[in-house]
Amino acid sequence: MSSYRYCDGIRRRDLLQIGALSALGLTLPDWLRMRAAEAADLSSASPSSPSRGGAGRGVACILLWMNGGPSHIDTFDPKPEAPQEIRGEFGVIPTKLKGVYLSEYLPRLAQQMDKFSILRSVTSPDGSHETATHYLLTGYPGNPAVSYPSYGSVVARERGYKNALPPYALMGGYPFGYGGAGYMGAVYNPFNVGGDPASKSFSVKDVTPPAGVDLARIDRRRAMLTALDTFQRSVETEPRAIRTMDQFYERAYNLVTSPIAKKAFNLEEELPKLRDEYGRNTFGQSCLLARRLVEAGVRFVTINQGGWDTHEQNFTSLKKSRLPQLDQGYAALLSDLHARGMLDHTLVIWMGEFGRTPKVNSAAGRDHWPYAMCVCMGGGGVKTGIVVGETNERAENPKERPIRVEDVAATIYQALGIDYRKEYDSPQNRPLKINYDGEPVHELL
Repeated sequence: MSSYRYCDGIRRRDLLQIGALSALGLTLPDWLRMRAAEAADLSSASPSSPSRGGAGRGVACILLWMNGGPSHIDTFDPKPEAPQEIRGEFGVIPTKLKGVYLSEYLPRLAQQMDKFSILRSVTSPDGSHETATHYLLTGYPGNPAVSYPSYGSVVARERGYKNALPPYALMGGYPFGYGGAGYMGAVYNPFNVGGDPASKSFSVKDVTPPAGVDLARIDRRRAMLTALDTFQRSVETEPRAIRTMDQFYERAYNLVTSPIAKKAFNLEEELPKLRDEYGRNTFGQSCLLARRLVEAGVRFVTINQGGWDTHEQNFTSLKKSRLPQLDQGYAALLSDLHARGMLDHTLVIWMGEFGRTPKVNSAAGRDHWPYAMCVCMGGGGVKTGIVVGETNERAENPKERPIRVEDVAATIYQALGIDYRKEYDSPQNRPLKINYDGEPVHELL
């Protein structure tokens, strides 16, 4: 068979391969992205040798990402004694921890304070959405020359696949374009779930074959592609590229034909009462789906919830939608994980790219404020029911125990049993640490 290329550089055989992959829900853009990752070191996708913090190697992670930057004052660091223009419109409520208060719109989480801890003195110099998002999701300051891998992508590289399920899943899309594998290559990017889990018609395209394509037909296409692959091996001299595509194809096939994957993504298996407890909205059902994915073998799940960039009408926006949904979904997730005996080996993180201005602006909003923010962590072996650090009386800066973003990253890696001092080689063969220079927050570990 000829291996002619079209003007765009794609061979006829490539088009046949794309056609076979599309039956598995993989389209031409997906395929081209995979080809771009041919140089990635796929052997690293399997579990590596034990590293520092090995006790956490079985720990999964669910990251609740509040895209846009949530107000620390109106959530987990209220200042009831501050002037009106600082404390805002919300009151406070006591929690299970004596002397610790949360926003009045987080009543369920106030009763779950024994299941998570709050870092109240996280600080950053970066108030730009894009670079701050990169910073918080990687532990590296924004750098136009290098995009660093997110926590989920590092976990994907270190832990690999389990039960045919991808190691890293993303719901809600990439926050400001970040959350992927960066310089490590697309092979470690997240599986983008897509769709709205709260919708009655929700389905995952890469787990559900297209209409009219049953498994028997997929098997026939797979057999045809296997024959083409075998022939190409005898006439082409690209063993690395072929090996890479073989692994992508095998993973795609395993995902679409896996009963475990189908079961994990099927929210209809859950009792209606439990679905109600999470909240019949996108965030609540995403939290429930995240629990199901972790239960089935996914190692890292990011839920990207937008709507936190509240420059105008901050209090109206928060009390009408964001805070009630957060309170219900986050609290139900913690309670459900605990009831199932999963919380000890599932780290749940809540954070966004920065906090918001202590002083309310003229539009009843709060603007970007990176100098003080909150990060919450619970489960996965970290200590719970404690508050680390404190901001000043106006919530402007850390009053004690400042915690850098790099320290948050090191804490996450330590909890997950990954050596935060580990180095990977960049495409230019430069050694790069997976964490810039952080140290774990010892109070949590």
